[in-house]
Amino acid sequence: MHALIALHARIFGALETHLAPALLPSLARLLFAATLFAYYWHAGLTKIGEGVLGLFQLSLGAYIQILPRTVAALGYDLSGLGAVARATVLFGTWAEFVLPILLVLGLFTRLAALGMVGFVVAQTWVDVMGHGAALGALFDRHADGLIDTRALWLFPLILLVLKGAGPLSLDAALARWRQPKSAAFVPASQPR
Repeated sequence: MHALIALHARIFGALETHLAPALLPSLARLLFAATLFAYYWHAGLTKIGEGVLGLFQLSLGAYIQILPRTVAALGYDLSGLGAVARATVLFGTWAEFVLPILLVLGLFTRLAALGMVGFVVAQTWVDVMGHGAALGALFDRHADGLIDTRALWLFPLILLVLKGAGPLSLDAALARWRQPKSAAFVPASQPR
């Protein structure tokens, strides 16, 4: 029995030490790219206005999606919105494009993942409080509730906050590029 436990410890200890640090963050980014990237990209496209300036002149739908009760209370007349509300919608829309791109590229991954965690929490709040979505419950027999789904969305994002992007990322490439050259490779004629 001791031999079996030792074998188990060696095999899974090696996996944890050598494979998990590279595999887990890479799989988390791949999972995000495969399941949520297109979702957020499409959601962002529904908010931008027409033409080149569409990223600055958002559609009415952007305000309805992000500030549903406020816009409804104004009778869908956006002239009554303040600067903070407009900035919230503008930056929220930009975040739907920028943060997922950063995650897929693995650039500034920890900050982008942290931003996405905040985005998912804010999105869930708006869905429940603004649009009347049912929250559902954890630890019930139903796995399709809003809170169940968003908890699954948050897991890879939290993993990326804690572990970083992994070796197949721009973050890793930048880290390798920024590493100082070893003193062993400095020619003798140059000062150290």
